[in-house]
Amino acid sequence: MTAVWLNGTLEKVVDARISAFDAGFQHAVGLFETMTARGSRVVHLHQHLDRLEVSLRETRLSDRLKSGPLSDAIHATVAAAALETSRVRLTISGGDLNLLHGGAEGHEPTILIVAQPTTAYPDELYEKGIRATVADARANPLDPFAAHKTLAYWPRLAELQSAAAKNASEALWFTVSNHLAGGCVSNVILVKDGEFTTPLVRGEEPEGGLPSPVLPGIVRAEVLGWAAGEGHLIHRKMVDINAVLEADEVLLTNSSWGVLPVVGVEREQIADGKPGPVATQLRAWWLAE
Repeated sequence: MTAVWLNGTLEKVVDARISAFDAGFQHAVGLFETMTARGSRVVHLHQHLDRLEVSLRETRLSDRLKSGPLSDAIHATVAAAALETSRVRLTISGGDLNLLHGGAEGHEPTILIVAQPTTAYPDELYEKGIRATVADARANPLDPFAAHKTLAYWPRLAELQSAAAKNASEALWFTVSNHLAGGCVSNVILVKDGEFTTPLVRGEEPEGGLPSPVLPGIVRAEVLGWAAGEGHLIHRKMVDINAVLEADEVLLTNSSWGVLPVVGVEREQIADGKPGPVATQLRAWWLAE
């Protein structure tokens, strides 16, 4: 069943309510994390909460929330759902926050955790790969919120809708300088001649360089760790569309689907148009995580 935890209490789904004046609803002031739970175990929970803590601090949403109590609340919600596999969403909004009068100091954020049946991704997506489009929107490195998982997700959802209208499953975002950022809901890793290349994310920028508008993905980091352990060279750098189209494999990572292979971008084919050996290996790795 679906379980809901709201501001310290497990609630019935029909009883879970937030204020009409909540800053998340009024102004999209908030952050979220989406995780996968297998039974009672939440995959990469501590990595998600560590990333969230950084975002809470850097966006100045809250400096009072800590990983320990949030972890306990997530486990309680997952246990109440009692599902074999669940999608877990943690949302923290500004609460009844008036940013024009006093800002975030001392306010109480809204904390919502939902554990529900996970989205089932067909095996065909992994076995045959997906197609992606190129998003019309562009990521701006000067946007201080771009590399955080904020509630302002409408532009990404709109690009996903546009991709679906073209029979594609994801849209690749580029920056205003036409360098690859990621997907609407994923990070991107390129494989070429056994070497892994991925765009710089927040925290990986060279000294004196522009900030990255790319969220540091949890599964991205785990995949790069796996690749390094297998002896592959890792490159974190700015890349353009040519690097994407010339790759042997293009991989999309997130905490819902794990690792998805891309076999075509717009009208262009990636390599031989089939998932490669790295994608196959990583599929098995993800299922064992």
